[in-house]
Amino acid sequence: MEWPLRVSKFSALIALLLFTLLVAILFAMDRPPICACGEIKLWHGVVQSSENSQHIADWYTPSHIIHGFIFFGLGRLLLRKWPFGLSLCAAIFVEGAWEILENSPVIIDRYREVTISYGYSGDSMINSSFDMVWMIMGFFLASRLPWKATLALALLFEAFTGWLIRDNLTLNILMLVAPIEAVKNWQSEGSGYWLTGKVD
Repeated sequence: MEWPLRVSKFSALIALLLFTLLVAILFAMDRPPICACGEIKLWHGVVQSSENSQHIADWYTPSHIIHGFIFFGLGRLLLRKWPFGLSLCAAIFVEGAWEILENSPVIIDRYREVTISYGYSGDSMINSSFDMVWMIMGFFLASRLPWKATLALALLFEAFTGWLIRDNLTLNILMLVAPIEAVKNWQSEGSGYWLTGKVD
């Protein structure tokens, strides 16, 4: 039996409340609403920059889309008896919890210590909000695509960002959980424009 791909008004209300709660918590954490530069950009493409994770989209946007792929897949496996909309709410809850944790001092310091995000100071509220939007888009995209197409797209995202900026969701998790000095050195050596804003 196929999982009905629709969101009830009840589920939509819960999703909206969870999204609002995320924004409220980030505000209480004193996260900046927008980039300290005073601008809101659709895209910022330099990783080692004070504007990274401050705008609507950046090179880590594909990771959040993949979050949506993963949450949809887990929902099909673990929450198959749940309505589609409530499974989406569960995904929003988990993604929101990560956004809050990601902007906590312990994770910010961890990023600075073991990843290439040396000057990372957390996300702006608009960036965190759109990270959630990208996850939701990934969730809905996975609900419409065959699983093989979803997997292929995720691998393409990982390969492309891994090649271009020497970072992706897999490497991000690896370096946060079990950092490898050789990987960090390899990432640091990638000093092309997309990583540092400078052309060698």
